[in-house]
Amino acid sequence: MTGDSFDELLAYIEAELAFATSHYNDSYLDRRLSSRMRRTQSDTYSAYLETLRDDPAEQEALLDALSINVTGFFRNPDVWSGIRDVLVALTDANETVRVWSAACADGREPYSVSMLAHDDPAIDESAVEILGTDISEPALETARNGVYEASRTVDLDEQLGFLDDYTAYVDRDGRTFRVSDDIKHNVTFERHDLINDEPKTGFDLVICRNLFIYIDNEYKQSMLRTIARSIRRDGTLVIGKAETIPPTLKSAFTVRDSRLRIYHREPMETNGLTPE
Repeated sequence: MTGDSFDELLAYIEAELAFATSHYNDSYLDRRLSSRMRRTQSDTYSAYLETLRDDPAEQEALLDALSINVTGFFRNPDVWSGIRDVLVALTDANETVRVWSAACADGREPYSVSMLAHDDPAIDESAVEILGTDISEPALETARNGVYEASRTVDLDEQLGFLDDYTAYVDRDGRTFRVSDDIKHNVTFERHDLINDEPKTGFDLVICRNLFIYIDNEYKQSMLRTIARSIRRDGTLVIGKAETIPPTLKSAFTVRDSRLRIYHREPMETNGLTPE
C-alpha cells in the first residue's frame, strides 16, 4: 500500500477527479482501489493509473466505488427509536422541521426518516422536510428513483421490519421494493461534498452516521464544523455509534444520549461557530 506509485495514483485522483483522497484513511482507499484493480485486471497501481487516465467510464466507476455507500433502511433500530423521540419533540415545537441526511448514499436513510414521520401519529409528517445529500451521482440517481432490490446479502424486508407494517409506504414486487410517492414527497436530493462544499443552513436535525470512521482524524474536525454550522441553535446531531465528537468541538454540543450518539447543538457561539 506504500510507495511512489500508490501516492501518484492518489495524487491523480485528487487533482484530476476532484476526490479528496488526502482526507481518507489509506487502508480504506486501498480496499476500494484494489477492488477496481481486480475488475480492470490491473496488476499494479501504475498500471491502474494508466487505465484510469485513458478510460472516462472507469473514472466514474472509481468515484462511485470511493463513495461510502454502506447504508440500509432503519440501520441500528435502537438509534431510530431515539430519532423518533427527537422528531416528536421537534414537530411539537416547530411548524416546519428541516432534516438533513448527510452522506446519504442511495437514499434509504432519508426515506427512513420520512416513513418514521408518516408512521408515528405523534409526528406531524406534513411539517417534516428532508434533504438527502451525497457526493456520488449514481447513488443520488438511485435515491431519486426510490427503487431497491433485495439480494442474498441484503434483506430489505428485515430492514423495513422496524415498522409494524411497512407496506403502507413501500410497494413490494418479489425482490423489488419501491418507495411510495407519499414518502418521496417529503424528501429531496442534491449533491453535496462535506469536505469541499459550504455548510448548509437552518436544519433542526442533521443525521451523518458512519462516515467519520473512514476519515483521517485531522480532517474530522473541519467536516464536523461544516455540519455544526448547518444546525440551528438548539438543533440535534446524530452520528454513528462508533464515532465521537472531537474534544475541540465538544463545547458546541451537549450529549443528549451518549449510547446512541445523539447530541444537542449549543445555542451560544463557541469555537468559532457562528449561531444562526
